[in-house]
Amino acid sequence: MIKHWRKWLLLLVSVLAVTAIMLPATSWMEQNVKSARVVHNSRMQPIILIPGSSATEDRFNTLITQLNAQTTGHSLLKITVKTNGTLTYSGKIAARDTEPHIVVAFENNKDGYNNIKKQAAWFNIAFKQLAKTYNFNRFRGIGHSNGGLIFTLFLEKYYSDSDVRMTRLMTIGTPYNLEESNPDNRTQMLNNLITIRNKLPSSLTVYSIAGTENLDGDGTVPIESVEAGKYIFQNQVAHYTQITVSGDEAGHSSLPQNRQIVNLISQYMVATPNQQGIRPGQGGSGRGVGQAPGDTGQNP
Repeated sequence: MIKHWRKWLLLLVSVLAVTAIMLPATSWMEQNVKSARVVHNSRMQPIILIPGSSATEDRFNTLITQLNAQTTGHSLLKITVKTNGTLTYSGKIAARDTEPHIVVAFENNKDGYNNIKKQAAWFNIAFKQLAKTYNFNRFRGIGHSNGGLIFTLFLEKYYSDSDVRMTRLMTIGTPYNLEESNPDNRTQMLNNLITIRNKLPSSLTVYSIAGTENLDGDGTVPIESVEAGKYIFQNQVAHYTQITVSGDEAGHSSLPQNRQIVNLISQYMVATPNQQGIRPGQGGSGRGVGQAPGDTGQNP
């Protein structure tokens, strides 16, 4: 009788021990699966915008107003990265907004290659915090002027597409060869960007927009400097397209609100620009994420 009792006691202790081990493991597994599912199924695909030198987090206000006039409207979050790496915020991302606009600017917004390298590192700080907070796994980027250089440096030095994939990049008036108009005179920055271009994500689609007030460029950036982007992106990313706009508002500082460029952004960068139709006089193609060369027609 005693042996029988001991047998049942030993069985009970074994069951309790196994349960004590299994419960934490199961809970841990369920939590990690749930977390992975949140990221994998994330419908948010923000459009992140970086302004050029001397510009603040308000640089794209007119552009975003114009884009939202063609849509049901998307929310706007603005971030400024301080020189010590801390972030300040204004605005917010609305609940259930799958395509918010996020502007990332810098306290030190000065020009020069050394500062651009610092800004790329500061952007990486902001990007990591954004991805952690909002759990998105895809995003698109728009950079005006040096903002395009910051995106390019970020992709080559800091970015990994294992967790978050950049699907499209549009650079506007970006001086890939700084102020140099002779393509044979490559600046140190351009040479550096070419040297590590193999770090660029091979699945990326890139649009490089150049403005021409005259035959030479947009009044600030020589058109040859914008065209030098081909030495960085061609044969490294999935698709690289250069587009030139001219006419009214083709000056460098006016490019982000240039009507032709707003329409290009609406067509190639915004997934749902015309959910309820464009009212007369608002302009815009209303097509949303146009088909890039080789695309299947599905939104990336």
